[in-house]
Amino acid sequence: MKGLFIHGAEDMRLDDVAVPEPGEGEVLLRVRYVGICGSDLHYYFHGKNGENLVREPFAPGHEFSATVESDPSGEWATGTPVTVHPARYGCPVTGLDDRPHLWPGGDYLGSAADFPHRQGAAAEYVLVEKPMLRRLPDGLSLRDAALAEPLGVALHALTVAGGDLGDRALVLGAGPVGLLTVAALAARGVGHVAVGDVQQSALDRARDLGAHETFLIGRDEVPATSYPVVFECSGAPASLTQSVASAARAGVVVQVGMLADAAIGVNLAPLVSKELQLRGTFRFSTEIDEAVELLAAHPTIARVVTHVLPAADAVEAFATAKDSAASGKVLIEF
Repeated sequence: MKGLFIHGAEDMRLDDVAVPEPGEGEVLLRVRYVGICGSDLHYYFHGKNGENLVREPFAPGHEFSATVESDPSGEWATGTPVTVHPARYGCPVTGLDDRPHLWPGGDYLGSAADFPHRQGAAAEYVLVEKPMLRRLPDGLSLRDAALAEPLGVALHALTVAGGDLGDRALVLGAGPVGLLTVAALAARGVGHVAVGDVQQSALDRARDLGAHETFLIGRDEVPATSYPVVFECSGAPASLTQSVASAARAGVVVQVGMLADAAIGVNLAPLVSKELQLRGTFRFSTEIDEAVELLAAHPTIARVVTHVLPAADAVEAFATAKDSAASGKVLIEF
């Protein structure tokens, strides 16, 4: 079979590898669509994602859809369309029973955090454990189902924000996760969703996904500081400063975008004077199940996908995904 492997910074190849054989509790999947995530971009363009260095040929990909190819137990019929929860959880921690994604010792498809690396789904076939499978409902296409994982990330950010989202929210950063956060807020019925970004094309996509107000950061007037919930989705220090400034008194700022593993310059003075809460959010727990339901119920969410390229054009696909002015979510098709 063909598998897409990163060998180092800007060195990615379609290699011939053996089709894996499913063992007990495993299912062999025929991969159809794989989404390119920000971590995948780091692995390809820099050879590492944060401290996670690519030390062996490494298949990226944790956002994907597939059909069942083989299940030795016979539980899953060949051809069943699925998406996958990409996490394997570690050792339970007292007090974190409802947040297994925070337990130590787990892993994630397409992650170089451990060695040997946890290979991802960017291949014609991939093995996963049966508890990771999520059957697709009728009417949800394999193309759209590849969005379940990143939409789960957006929905978990809403979970972290708290039960009552109110009627106003601000999203800063309209990349794929920011756009899916907009779509999730709209699907949850938040009455006014404002979005800021440095790219007009990204703001146009946000409007298409349900944003009610958009503004260009650095050019347009920034909205009033009246947002009870702000989602920072870019990971840029200046955007976090703006998030704190734009939050309403006693509001919540949810840090969705990955921050650099370094000291950064951020003005957090209003965090104290306005009694704000700054909350981090990491991946998701069970929200992928709601993501599958939302994608089936709200097919317009799939407008976040702007490009679908074949695996043979993976280098072009990664370059396209890196260009935030030109693309939203980019998928690779196997």
